[in-house]
Amino acid sequence: MTTTAHSRRSCGYAALVGIGTMAAVDEIIFHQLLQWHHFFDHATPAIGIVSDGLLHAMELMALVAGFFLLIVLALQQRLIARLAWAGFFIGAGGFQLFDGVVSHKILRIHQIRYDVDLLVYDVTWIASGLVLLLIGIGLYRRHVRRA
Repeated sequence: MTTTAHSRRSCGYAALVGIGTMAAVDEIIFHQLLQWHHFFDHATPAIGIVSDGLLHAMELMALVAGFFLLIVLALQQRLIARLAWAGFFIGAGGFQLFDGVVSHKILRIHQIRYDVDLLVYDVTWIASGLVLLLIGIGLYRRHVRRA
């Protein structure tokens, strides 16, 4: 197996963990603790809860799969830690950005909050996703320059 394949796998597997982590943060904090929204808000509260459960199931699958794949790569001594960190941040930021732009603005399946001025929330949500994504891209580029 080539180093390029190890690089792709280190980054990609960790991206799954980043996606699962950011989905968990969103679901636990904003869906459960603050109860600002559900994954799908355009139906009954029961359907909103079911949609949150499906999101939770998907985040857990991403976390478990990503961690197991990273463990296998590490046991084979093929894990490239710097690229795994890059992948983690790319996954986390990508999820946050996708959620903020696609789910909130394009599809409008839910908003961050209701009955408030959304501009500050939207800017903060999308900016945090961009920051995480840029951190990941920066770590990736730093690794490529060193290699």
